Amino acid sequence: MAWQPERGPLQELVGYLRDALSGHDQNAQKYATMMLGQAKSSPATANYLAYILSNGPLFQALGLSSSDSILIRSSAAINLKNTIKASGKAFAGPDLAYIRSLALSALQDPTTQIRSFAGSVISEIVQKGGILAWPELLPELIALAGNDAGNVSPETQEGAMSAMAKICEDNKESLDKDYQGQRPLSVIIPRLLDITSSPNPKVRAFALASINTFLPQISQSVLASLDAIMERLFHLANDSSDSVRRNVCRSFTQLVDVRPSKLEPHIGGLVDFFVLQQRNTDDPDLALDAAEFWLCVGESRRLCPSLGPFLGQIVPVLLESMVYDEEDILRLEGDADDADQEDRQEDLKPQFATTKTPRMATNGHVGTNGEVTQSSKTNSNTTDDDLSEGEIEESDDGNPGSLEDRWNLRKCSAAALDVLASHFHGAVFAITLPYLTENLRHQEWPNREAAVLAIGAVADGCMEAVTPHLPDLVPYLLSLLDDREPVVRLITCWALGRYSSWASHLQAPSDRKRYFEPMMEGMLNKMLDKNKRVQEAAASAFANLEEKATRGLTPYCGPIIRQFVQCFGKYKDRNMFILYDCVQTLAEHVGHALAQQELIDTLMPAIIQRWSKVSDRSQEIFPLLECLSYVATALGDAFAPFAVPVFARCIRIIHQSLEEYLMSINNEALVKPSKDFLVTSLDLLSAIIQALNFRSGGELVQASQPRFFDLLLFCMEDPSNDVRQSSYALLGDCAVNIFPQLQPFLPALIPVLIQQLDLDNLKDQDTEQGFSVINNACWSCGEIAMNEDAGMGPYVEQIYQRLLGIISNPEVPTSVNENAVIALGRLGVHCSPTLAPHLGEFGQPFLQIIGPVEFTDERAHAFLGFNRTVEKNPQAMESCLLDYFQASAAYLQHSKSDFSNLSSGNLAESFQRNVVGYKSMMPNFEPFLRQMPERDVEKLRRSFNL
Repeated sequence: MAWQPERGPLQELVGYLRDALSGHDQNAQKYATMMLGQAKSSPATANYLAYILSNGPLFQALGLSSSDSILIRSSAAINLKNTIKASGKAFAGPDLAYIRSLALSALQDPTTQIRSFAGSVISEIVQKGGILAWPELLPELIALAGNDAGNVSPETQEGAMSAMAKICEDNKESLDKDYQGQRPLSVIIPRLLDITSSPNPKVRAFALASINTFLPQISQSVLASLDAIMERLFHLANDSSDSVRRNVCRSFTQLVDVRPSKLEPHIGGLVDFFVLQQRNTDDPDLALDAAEFWLCVGESRRLCPSLGPFLGQIVPVLLESMVYDEEDILRLEGDADDADQEDRQEDLKPQFATTKTPRMATNGHVGTNGEVTQSSKTNSNTTDDDLSEGEIEESDDGNPGSLEDRWNLRKCSAAALDVLASHFHGAVFAITLPYLTENLRHQEWPNREAAVLAIGAVADGCMEAVTPHLPDLVPYLLSLLDDREPVVRLITCWALGRYSSWASHLQAPSDRKRYFEPMMEGMLNKMLDKNKRVQEAAASAFANLEEKATRGLTPYCGPIIRQFVQCFGKYKDRNMFILYDCVQTLAEHVGHALAQQELIDTLMPAIIQRWSKVSDRSQEIFPLLECLSYVATALGDAFAPFAVPVFARCIRIIHQSLEEYLMSINNEALVKPSKDFLVTSLDLLSAIIQALNFRSGGELVQASQPRFFDLLLFCMEDPSNDVRQSSYALLGDCAVNIFPQLQPFLPALIPVLIQQLDLDNLKDQDTEQGFSVINNACWSCGEIAMNEDAGMGPYVEQIYQRLLGIISNPEVPTSVNENAVIALGRLGVHCSPTLAPHLGEFGQPFLQIIGPVEFTDERAHAFLGFNRTVEKNPQAMESCLLDYFQASAAYLQHSKSDFSNLSSGNLAESFQRNVVGYKSMMPNFEPFLRQMPERDVEKLRRSFNL
């Protein structure tokens, strides 16, 4: 006998589901949520939830309204899905069969949302149990969606195809697996293509969305059907349904990345299609999907050149789409002067520590992307069902985001224009110029704003073409900083920031006075605009200008600092973050020029006042600590008056974070603290130790409570790569700047360091970040080796094996290899007798890796240690002796550098001893030398008296 619900528990559960969604009675809501949580422990709860989901007439009998019915049934579906998801193993037996049956029946419900939720439940069951556990499901859904029986209702077709789309999206890898010689996808795709001919537009859209799920995989199953897919796409491009054409746009956009060759012969027709779709003012989502195509093609090396003949069609539609739509205009027009209003909690974005550049003993460096000109967009392949009145969306986040943060048609079009300008340069500007001429001085602010956006968008790609116009354009943009509409002032700040490189590199004093100084002054003034969003845009633009002007800002530090201080006094919490960025960027680029007492007396009280207001657990502490790191580095020893309380607070934050983390490990109910508290505090400690003189830095470490190196040891073993990366940077800085304080703790620290150098500890999922940790560990190892002298003896063998493992692994990044060989060479400065027996093993890779490294003190130290090792075992160099002689000649070419005389021994003399020694050992020395270029031979003869 089939399971049947009991009326009493059923009514109770319905009441809890209703009250859990009620915002009118918080006590009832809390109680209902608690009871639902308890109900999950009962095996029968899933059956009750499935019964409620599928039984619409039940609610008429209970006297509930239609809207209440939808809410309760939707809530039941969400709870059922989560129950299945949280189950330790897949459901089995009669309960599973019962739930499957009711979920399938719910696909026939007349309400769109109930059908959608039923599809989510079905997809979750498939994910939990696997495709093979429900073998009849996919054929049944496809038969329903395709109306194979000829009598399936349109609603059921939609429900079945919606469920199929969810299953495809959630199980795309397993659907393309080989099951006893068959791949489900090989059968599914042809059937989906057939269903795209359905007379029901929603079914057609869902079918195409399902196909889109698999296009990025470009698997064997997809390739076999690719020509058929292309044929259907060209047919569906003329579909009357916006939703279908939206998915056609997504299909072509995905094919740009995976099979551009399929699109290239059709580029003319595709341009016509996408221009037409982007001009669809009735469906902004369709227009956005069309605009995404230009962005994607613009980034395709193969396809982008083919757009050249069609720029006259593409650029105008992009420019049209950059004007705010009517709804946005109503929301933005007359934005309030809100600078004095406190920020709402939802205005404050989560803050994270920025990724630090690994420490380098070499000329390796980590590049940055510069300013961000494009936003990311999550492109779902599912279709967007219209929700009926009273329906709710299945979403964990009901906040759509503020207007300025949303990825929309306007931003996408601007990004596409930017990308096309970067490829076609002057050709894009030639088409854009008439639009600018017509709209820059337009009476309507949305047109003015869009024209300024266009100017900024083409800045990077069309700079050569725009430059002749800038002497007239920049003064006009500066006048727009006083536009009555805040949104125009905002976009003008951004556009000026895009041209800050041009202004910063003007050479003539008259030009700098006419353009650069007014641009700088305009940005600084707008940082105190009456509108908070304008303040933010101005501060961001000024940070951009700081990046471009670098040391050119040194003469202007006084007025800049004074303006920053005013901002510290007026800004609310959100804009404080970008202000920190402005301060740290200035400190980074003007450096010690900030260490003038007048500037220190102006800036530091404002920072310290804010420092005293921010709590240790506030997210604002992250950017504040980062900012202080740059300021401390710039001020150097002049930071000493502020160092004691700042250093002590960092120690306190680290200690507190470590304690909270340890407690959270032992108690799962506790939330683990953010690792950024550790990262930013460690980085600031590094900056302070580097900034202060040896005595002051040592005193801070000695006075630390808890003990500084005890905390550092914990951080060096932290599971977070970011924390360990900062920890090993701090360890190396201590070796360089306060070695006497570090030395007593080395017996505890070095074994942990050795463990970090083991490549076997790298996890596959975070290899890149893991290498950054190893990079810093290598660097700190080399710094310790230079100072610890023969005290490294007990560790040399273990360290050598770890470093050899690094330089012998072809997958290790170049910069890590370089730091590893430098650490190995520096280890030989004082421990060459221990390394000498291994020279035949590491000699050749050492010379190959260190060859391209810039001539620095670290490189010189490494060669000094290597030379001493060679001197102890010269026979071991037989296989790479020519390389060694060439390295000697290369050194002589740079011997006038500062590193030519080292306190630890003369590098030139060590080269000479070894070269002369080999001459005495080799009977065929002259023929050996003649293998080298004559110029190098002469250099060796002359310098070493050969």
